[in-house]
Amino acid sequence: MLDRLTGLEVFAKVAGAGSFSAAGRALGLSQTMVTKHIAALERRLGAKLLHRSTRRLSLTDAGRNYLEASERILADMSAADAAVAAERVEPRGILRLNVPVSFGERQVAPLLPDFAKAHPQVSVELGLNDRLVDLAEEGWDLAIRIGTLSDSSLIARRIAPCRTIVCAAPSYLKARGVPRDVAGLAQHNCLGYTLSRIAGVDRWAFGARNDVVVKVSGNLRANNGDALRAAAIAGQGIIYQPAFVVADELRSGELVALMLDQPTVQFGGIYAVYLPDRNPAAKVRAFIDFIADRFAPEPPWERGLDSRN
Repeated sequence: MLDRLTGLEVFAKVAGAGSFSAAGRALGLSQTMVTKHIAALERRLGAKLLHRSTRRLSLTDAGRNYLEASERILADMSAADAAVAAERVEPRGILRLNVPVSFGERQVAPLLPDFAKAHPQVSVELGLNDRLVDLAEEGWDLAIRIGTLSDSSLIARRIAPCRTIVCAAPSYLKARGVPRDVAGLAQHNCLGYTLSRIAGVDRWAFGARNDVVVKVSGNLRANNGDALRAAAIAGQGIIYQPAFVVADELRSGELVALMLDQPTVQFGGIYAVYLPDRNPAAKVRAFIDFIADRFAPEPPWERGLDSRN
């Protein structure tokens, strides 16, 4: 079966050139193939489109009407092709970006005004969600993921390191004492993060290989780092969170990092991930380059912090 869109192109070229042979030369087709395309169109439509004679070629009434429709369709297709091609070259359109809640609110959202100034033809739809979203099924162009990546089908670019810190408010440490080793955490009120296997509800991992596991307990558990940070600031207990969640409070003194006998776990990193595409849309490339540049050579949340924490 001959391609219908090619048939429209052939018909429009024949009508414009006034001959089958001229249309064939313009399209790189043989005169026989041009004839087959026109015959297939006429069979499908059940109408004659062209009057043919040895001297001239002319359109029938049906042919004139069909040519107008064909030219509109071909123009729309050309415009659609051009629009997609432009999106590959120049950042434009809506960028649907999904980011974990705490990281999005504290580290990504403040950067979006500058991104908008740099790329005025791009609109950002920001989704804040700690759930692992399905980019293809849910229609996200790009996502930020933290830690070791499990979905190898996605293209990933590491945009920043991610270390973790155990900390508490000065008021809590004054009342309960300062633990000096990870074993001592068992005697403290440790506020658990329900979405983490490393610093979760009842087991916190430490050590260069994540192999020192301490059983902990506490009177608050949450699926959001900001909620735990607020509780820690109020003196409720100890938290084990990424540096980007607690950096401002460590600098201000509202929280104090604990120096323990084992290093905290270092997550694999912070990544921008997107669906496989040899030539991703320019809006995706532009945002990844933008945020990677803002986080290099040192991410903003690390500036001014003691690297031993």
